[in-house]
Order: sequence, then C-alpha cells, then structure tokens
Amino acid sequence: MLTDRDNGERRRALNGVRKVVIKIGTRLLADIHGVSKRRRVEQLVARTAELRERGLDIILVSSGAIGAGMSVLGSKVRPRSLPQLQAHAAVGQSRLMYLYEAACAAHGFHSAQLLLTAADLQDRERHLNAANCLDALLGRGVLPVVNENDSVSVEEIQFGDNDVLAALTATLVRADMTIILTTVDGLRRPKEGSGREWGDRISVVHGVPPEIWQLAGGTDGNRFSTGGMTSKLRAAEIVCRSGEPLWIADGHDFGALEAVFRAEDVGTLFVPDSKRSRMSARKRFLAFFSEPAGSLTIDEGAVRALVTQGRSLLPSGVVGAEGSFRRGDTVRILAPDGREIARGVSNYPLELVLQIQGQQTREVHTLLGRAAYDEVVHRNYLVLTHPTKREFDD
Repeated sequence: MLTDRDNGERRRALNGVRKVVIKIGTRLLADIHGVSKRRRVEQLVARTAELRERGLDIILVSSGAIGAGMSVLGSKVRPRSLPQLQAHAAVGQSRLMYLYEAACAAHGFHSAQLLLTAADLQDRERHLNAANCLDALLGRGVLPVVNENDSVSVEEIQFGDNDVLAALTATLVRADMTIILTTVDGLRRPKEGSGREWGDRISVVHGVPPEIWQLAGGTDGNRFSTGGMTSKLRAAEIVCRSGEPLWIADGHDFGALEAVFRAEDVGTLFVPDSKRSRMSARKRFLAFFSEPAGSLTIDEGAVRALVTQGRSLLPSGVVGAEGSFRRGDTVRILAPDGREIARGVSNYPLELVLQIQGQQTREVHTLLGRAAYDEVVHRNYLVLTHPTKREFDD
C-alpha cells in the first residue's frame, strides 16, 4: 500500500528506536556546489553527534572513497576499469577516514573504519565477527564508518552498491531504523501523461509491493553515481523483510536527520507489513547472507505447507535435488515451476536426499537402516524468500 500522507506511521516507527544505520552517498559528500568535502563531513558528524547525545547508537555507511580518490588523483570522470576503481578507492579511503576522524575528534569521540566484502558476511564466522566488532565499537562510544572494501572487491564478492550494503549492515546488527540520505526527497509518482516528469511524493509505503518498482529510475549518469532509486528499493525490501523500517530522505541539508527524528513528513518511509515480526538472527543469515550449496525442488503440497502453514519440509514433499551440499549446508527450496520460495539448512547431504525423496517419514528410518531426521529442513532453520508471504518466525 502506498499513501501520500503520514497517518502516524512515522511516530510509530520511531517508537523505541535505539540503533540506527545512516547511509550517505558520494554525491552528498563530494558534489555539493561551493562546499568542500571536509566541510560536508564536518556537517554530517555534527548532526550525528546530536543524535548520539540523545542516546542513539549510530552506524554510518559512507560512500565516498572512490570520489575522494578522484579528487586526490585529479580524475574528472569515474573510472570504468576494475583496477582503476580499486586504485582510486585505495587512495581515497584513507583520505575519507582522516576527514571523519578529525570531525569526530572535534566532538569528543572517535571513528572506526570497517571495510567489508560480500564474502565477509556470507561466511558464518566472519559474519559473526563483523557483528560483534560493530557492537563492541558502539559499546565503546566509537562511531563505526562502514564501506565496501572496493580495493579488493571483484564482481563475485561485491554488494553492488552502498544502499544494499547499508541494508545488509542494518540486518546484520538488527538496527531499529535505517536512513538512506540521497539527492531526492523520496519516491514520487509520475505525473499523469507527462512522460518523465514526477508528481506527488509518496509518504509511506507498506512493504515493497510489486507495482512500486516501475516508479524507480536507474543510474542518473552523474560522475559520482553507481545506483538510483532501484537500489534503494532493493535496500527497503531487505530491511522490511527483516521486520524493520527504512526511511529515504533528502540529504542536501543534513538537518533532515533532525526532521526525521521529529517524525516530520519528509521523504518516504518504508514500513514492514503489520503481520511480519522481526526476523531472528539465524533466519536473517539464511535469507540474506548464506550462499546456497544446492537446491531442493518440492511439490505443490509442500509449497502450501511451507508458505501458508509454517511447516517443516518433509522427505515426502521433495521431488528433486541438485548441487553438492552436505548436512548443515544452506539450500534453495524451489516450487515446481522453479521459483525460489525459501532457503533452509539441510539435515541431509545430497546423496541421502536423493535416496529418501518422496518417501513417507516412517519409511525413511527403514530405508536408511538407522535413526534419521523426520525433516529434510526443519522450520526453525527455514526462511521464506517469497516477498509477499509472511515469515514464520519463533
């Protein structure tokens, strides 16, 4: 559901908020006419300091390393080749963090750099290490500044853009609110019959309904940009599926953060479906981070049991399996038409799934000749990935 005015959703979304992830794009740091990057970082940190004084735990997800490298190296256009992007990021990241630390020191606290690749969050141990590190930094009153590790990232381990990184960071730390500061004042409807002109701002979006994707534009061609509204909708989908809100606001003036926390009707607020509970840490890892090692195809009866009844996946519902998974690996669970509907942790390796698929539970013990699991995937280790369905969380 999309609404053009706030009906109290903002105040409800802010109720009890303690941990906040704020994403700031490169353009808001490096492409504001007449204001230096140093001054922009100082302005952002000053607003962040005000929020910290309210007792909020703040994590910044900051773009800007490549843009800073462009300034240092005198590049006029964002590089296209991967080695040049990595080189600019390597030069610019230290410059960016110097600006953050200097600005934080002026307010009596420190900043800390955390550079991540997708591989860091896909590996369970490194995933937990990152979460624990962020919690430890917040506990010491340090401002974490998270960025993608562009100097070593290649396509296979990239997040894609920092909107998605912000959403995954928020999901990792179970943030109560995610704020994406951008160069527009939220999502807008197109003016009827006007082609590319935009009309009224959408105030509140419940979930991320399918029809909303047609309202998003892509990369706008700016020399610093890598994404557009589409990447912000991807971020909103991740955060809302986790059971938490995401707010897109115009960051030309960082005073927008104060407006957000006064619950003013600015930007666009994405709130999760009212029936969706906050996803458990275990299921977050399955849904957004774990790399599947194979897949299970199930019949329509099993689809209904998983999606509408919150049941476990039994051997009788499995009609096929592929991959190289072992017991304890993550697998994709596919409907008969090939759509992914869930992910879960398999109780069996591939060879045993192929042996017991289609069998009734009581027959599995006899077939295997030993004690066995009743479920191929237990509901406690299964998360639905169909975006329009409710997660069955404990």
